[in-house]
Amino acid sequence: MADTYSPDTFKALLGKLIKTPDQFTPDELKAALEHLLAPDAALPSQIGAFLTGMHVGKLERRPEILAIAAEVLRSRAVKTVVEGADEEFVVDIVGTGGDGHDTFNVSTTAAIVAAGAGARVVKHGSRASTSSSGSADLLQSLGCVFVPPSQDTNIISWIPFTFILAPHYHPSLAMIAPYRKALPFRTLFNVMGPLINPARPRGMVLGVAERALGPPFAISLRASGVERALVVCGAENLDEISCAGDTWAWELKDGEITETKLHPVLFGLNVHPLTAVSGGTPPENAETFKALLTSGNDIPHSLTPVLDFVLLNAAALLVVAGLATDYKDGVRLAMQSVTSGAAWKALTTFRDAGKPAGFDSNRQ
Repeated sequence: MADTYSPDTFKALLGKLIKTPDQFTPDELKAALEHLLAPDAALPSQIGAFLTGMHVGKLERRPEILAIAAEVLRSRAVKTVVEGADEEFVVDIVGTGGDGHDTFNVSTTAAIVAAGAGARVVKHGSRASTSSSGSADLLQSLGCVFVPPSQDTNIISWIPFTFILAPHYHPSLAMIAPYRKALPFRTLFNVMGPLINPARPRGMVLGVAERALGPPFAISLRASGVERALVVCGAENLDEISCAGDTWAWELKDGEITETKLHPVLFGLNVHPLTAVSGGTPPENAETFKALLTSGNDIPHSLTPVLDFVLLNAAALLVVAGLATDYKDGVRLAMQSVTSGAAWKALTTFRDAGKPAGFDSNRQ
């Protein structure tokens, strides 16, 4: 079918997008994406025009557009089987990025803390795009390696925490990466990461950097088969649950989406300014991570804001995972994971599992 795609057939789709973006249908988007992901089916100028048209038309705020884009990208991802997924409620916690706050790697740390508390976490992420330290950058600074899938169907073994590096599982996206990076704005593909985890988690905490993206992302998660989720946006346009005050939230449960508002007081935690949880370089964040998870009950007082930031987000993931009865119970379980060393063990188990004999870390 790829031979039916050409710059001429793409031109018609591009014309529809630019002239009448509000009438651009999911089926037309699917056809356009097939052009972008097929060799020589679109000219570089057409690719740039398409990405610009999607951005200017704000099509990424339409849930049906997000859902069909996620479907296309997942269909081209490396097939992934998670051992035990039928018996366990696999979860992920991730943000779209682009909030400009450059905070500590809270989602990655919260994922590991939740795994130490009993959650089965398969986190899908990448290296830094708009911040100093992405999830992969932090984990690599902690000694983790990311083994590329070596076969058509990749099997994720049973361990509490697993991280899968997005570029390894979405090779088709490499074709359009240069065009995305050449543009001075975030494109549809920049916000798609949370929706295309090939492990297909059943539960998610998903952060967005704009309040307007909350409802469409919640609807898209429901359409993709996610059973329980919490889509969040800090009042500062933070793509995490904010430690500084209010967070807008959209809860997906039993097929229904309910808008609510979160605040640290609901978790039994204090408020801290975002300046107190700023991130640094990957090695600096790795040192903070180690201090949090290896100090037992003697965590340095200076790290209290970062600790509370992590507990907020880990507690929410534990509620989504069905392991905590409410947010305060989630904080209790998360804190126990931190102080007992269980969270650190979840990290070291993943780190050790990723180092087969003779593995060359330069392949990452």
